[in-house]
Amino acid sequence: MTEDKEERVVPHEKINGNVRYAGFWMRFWAYLIDLLVIGSINRILIYPVFRSLDLSLHDSSMFAPISILTAITFYAYFVLMTKFLGQTLGKMIFGLKVVDLNGKKLSWGAILFREWIGRFISTTVWISYAVVAFLPKKQGLHDLFADTSVVHER
Repeated sequence: MTEDKEERVVPHEKINGNVRYAGFWMRFWAYLIDLLVIGSINRILIYPVFRSLDLSLHDSSMFAPISILTAITFYAYFVLMTKFLGQTLGKMIFGLKVVDLNGKKLSWGAILFREWIGRFISTTVWISYAVVAFLPKKQGLHDLFADTSVVHER
């Protein structure tokens, strides 16, 4: 018999018997706070460097240096916060946490897929965020892809 090398955590259903999945509005407000945090990081760290180097902050090209660096900030924030803490600052404020629906520890693969590919699809097709309101486990497309959901912490 082979052992599963991936660390298992107890699924939330077995811990408290009653999972409260985070709905659309809770996730929306947490996301807005995250956008404020990311915007602040960009304004404190990235914009001053661009100004000191006399580089444009207003180039609207997708491949402009400012666009690339702010995208890196955006994705790094979500990936690193979710991997190491299971939640972003916005989720912390509202007592929310990203969980693997199979009860496993969140893997790099699941997080990268959820935050990069899934979020890219969700941000390009805005209406896809609305599916959170209608699915039983309140999952966005990025959650469906990664087999995750966002729950209320206890």
